[in-house]
Order: sequence, then C-alpha cells, then structure tokens
Amino acid sequence: MESLGEEPWDVVICGTGLQQSLLALALSRSKKRILHLDPNDYYGEHDAAFSLQEADSWAATYAGSSALDGSSEEGSSGKQAIFKNATTWKHPEAADRGLSFPRAYSLALAPQIIHTRSKLLDQLVSSRAYKQVDFLAVGSFFVYDTEAGDASSKLTRIPSSREDVFSTQAIPTRSKRSLMKFLKFVIDYDSAEQKLVWEGKEQMLLSEFLTSAFKLDENLQKYILALTLTLDGRVTVADGLARINRHLTSTGLFGPGFCAVYPKWGGSSEIAQVACRAGAVGGGIYMLDTKADISSPEGDEITLSLSNGLSVRTKKLVTSQNEAEPNAQTITRLVAVASSPLHPLFEVVVEGAPTPAVAVVAFPSGSDSPIYALVHSSETGECPAGQSVIYLTTLATPQSIQRLEEALDALLAAATPPESVKPVCLYKLQYDQSLSSREPASTTHGDVTTFAFPSPSLNLAFDDSCLEPVKDAWKVVMGDDTPEDAYMIFEDREGVGDDDEVYD
Repeated sequence: MESLGEEPWDVVICGTGLQQSLLALALSRSKKRILHLDPNDYYGEHDAAFSLQEADSWAATYAGSSALDGSSEEGSSGKQAIFKNATTWKHPEAADRGLSFPRAYSLALAPQIIHTRSKLLDQLVSSRAYKQVDFLAVGSFFVYDTEAGDASSKLTRIPSSREDVFSTQAIPTRSKRSLMKFLKFVIDYDSAEQKLVWEGKEQMLLSEFLTSAFKLDENLQKYILALTLTLDGRVTVADGLARINRHLTSTGLFGPGFCAVYPKWGGSSEIAQVACRAGAVGGGIYMLDTKADISSPEGDEITLSLSNGLSVRTKKLVTSQNEAEPNAQTITRLVAVASSPLHPLFEVVVEGAPTPAVAVVAFPSGSDSPIYALVHSSETGECPAGQSVIYLTTLATPQSIQRLEEALDALLAAATPPESVKPVCLYKLQYDQSLSSREPASTTHGDVTTFAFPSPSLNLAFDDSCLEPVKDAWKVVMGDDTPEDAYMIFEDREGVGDDDEVYD
C-alpha cells in the first residue's frame, strides 16, 4: 500500500459512476498510471444497483433534506445532495408472501432504457466491452387509459408501426389514417422536404403542433406524447420529433419487436462495473470505500489525502458533481418489488421477437406531469422468479408520492387477469433526485487539471449527451496530440476469443 504514494499518478479518478467508469474504459489501453477510487463501498455512485440491505443503508444516508455538510436543513450551508427524502418500506408479512433474501434483489438507481441507435452501444461495441454485458429487450409501450371501463382493459399497447396501427382496435379507422400520416412524416422529419412542415415552430408545444399540422385529437396525442418519455408533459416540437424519431428508427435495428435494450443485473450499474473491470485489466488500481481530499494543490501536482491514511500525487483529478443546483428539476421515484411476474406486460407481439424483460407504461395526467412506470421482469436479474420490479417516476411535487402510489396500485390491478388475485408490494424504496450543473466543471493551472462530471440525466432513456464530457476528460488525460480516432476503438486482447471472460 505504501508504494501507491511513491510515484505520481497520471490520473486519479474519484467515483465509479457511469461517466467515470467509461473514462476508465477509454483509458484502459493507454498505459497510463490510473488510480480509481470511490468513497462508497459499492460500484456505480449515482448509477448504483442495491440489494435490499444496501438500499436500506443508502436510504438512511439520504433521508430528509440530505445537506452535503451533514447538518439539518435549517442549519446547513444550503448545499443539497443530488438525492434526498429517501425511505424504504417492507410489507409486515413480507417473508410469508415471498420476499427473498436481500441479495436476491438488485434495485437500480438508474433504470434507463438504451435505444438501439444510442452512441453508447456503438462505443461498447468498438471498445469490445459489449461482450461482457447481457442486453435484454425492452418490449411493449403502454398507455394507461383512465376512461376504460374495467381494470383489465385500461392498458393499451402503443402502436408504433404500420402493422400495429392497422391491427389495433383502440383507434377508429379514420384516426388510423391521421396517425399513419404522422408516423410517415416523423420517420423522415429531418429531410429537406419534411423540415418545411415544422421549421419556425421548433419551440411550439408538440401537442399544439399535432393538432394544427396533423389534426390529431387528444386520444391519439396521448400515444405519441408517451413515446417521448418526457416528464414535464410540455415537450417542444424540436425535442419531441427527435425523441419519437429515435424510438421509431431504433425499432427492428437489432431484431424484430423492440426499440431499446436494458443491461441485465442493474442497468447502468452493470455497464459501470464492466468498464471498471476493463480498467483493472489495463493496469488501473481500484480502491472502494476510500475518500480523497485535496490537501495541497501546489506547483505542478495535486496531493490527495486518502481516508486510509495514504497520500497520493497526480496532475489530473477527475471527480463528479454531487451538489444539486438551486431550483433544479427534481424527480420523485418509487421502486416497488411486486409479488407477481405480471406476465401480461411481457408478451411477445411480433413474430420472431425475443421475450421482453422490460415494459414501459405511461400515465397521462392532464394538467399534472405524466407518470412513467418501467416494469422489469425477473429476467433482468433484479428480483427472483415469480416477482417483478416496478420503477415509477414523475416530477417532484408535494403530491408526487401519493400520485405514484395511486399509479402503482392502478398498474397492479390492470396487469392482473380478472380471475387472479391482485399482487401486493413486498418492498418499496422511494427518493427524490435532482440535477447538478449540466456542464462539466474543469479548472487548469499549469500542468494541473481538475475535471468534474455533471450528475446523471433524469431522462428515462439514456441520454447520449453525457458521452461528450467523457471524451473531454479523456482528452485532458491523454493530451491534445492524441488522435481522436483512437477514442474507444480497441482490438480484442491477444489470445482472447469471443467467448472468453476477458475481464474476469
């Protein structure tokens, strides 16, 4: 251990969130001396996945206002953590009703789906890391219809292809023609011809555009708006068209019947761990449960005092931002373990498609922000067989927890066949999550550079914009002379075949 402080490190990375871990992957063939620390005793930071015991401990840490200085909200410095108001709940008869041992669960803080056209997947392929990630299909998207007569008919699958539109019984024939006209438009919306339809209207609300340009009524609009996965319900034309185009053009890319994938064993947390293993294979040194404080940023080096008593030196320090911006957008998330596999949500509806492991349910809410539920089957590895994990998200308000609880209850009723007993929730985790500054924080003094990634996006689908700061940090470490075409482009390691566990 003493040898860690003898020679300066080319870079010290603090935190094993997705962005820091992708940086470690990008540097894994660089022959740089890399020390990768995390103050937590688990991988993933803001993107972690927890056993039930770990979730209880994490919730205790982020209960209440979670001031960064550890004091109460009234007496705090005013700096607030990204997470706050975390609580857990366990059914009083949980064991009798099927709750398994704590490590049988892996509850994700970042349950984002990844569209098949995402640049993240391209980078995982070009870096060869994809071989260590088991990707699962995200299947049907549903809308919860409050006006349907009985609970079993309240979930309507969203049609997003020509075949879907003409086979659904939920849309009148005349409306189907209008919907098909819009879908044909949005597939090619960025072409010179189609731009004439929406240029000058980029900041108009998409709902108003759908009414004026395509004569789509509110019933059709709820399907289209649900595909944007926006939480404030006020998506603009420019943003909304891009999101719907991403959904439609991703469908069928990797196979029939799905537009997105989800990493098994905890979503983004699993990618972060795979990336860190690549960093370790490349010679990086990893230390969890190790805090680092800057003790002397003097001269051409930074000296870090580690919580294990060691001091290390580096010219490049990469961290993450853990302070929420004042008045930043905040979501409330409710994670529930249900006592049912909820099979109706995971049916294969396209011939030749894989059985989906994730389903998406949108709850349009009129004047309130919409609610989205990402429902995960046991195939995700996040719960035992016979159960499911439901991630419900909406914008934080004084009523958001009540609204999420009501949506959860409605979903369990709607996804349960009429002759079956309605499932119960065995365990719940709820919390609020905010945003830091959306720009990386970087300072340079001579040869010394510090770089801090922004906190993760709150989007329900992975946001490719978070990849740019990773490349920026890579440039800081590698220097300006390194050719950019070498970024994340690796050959298989010598002697390693397609089926070898290269990072084990």
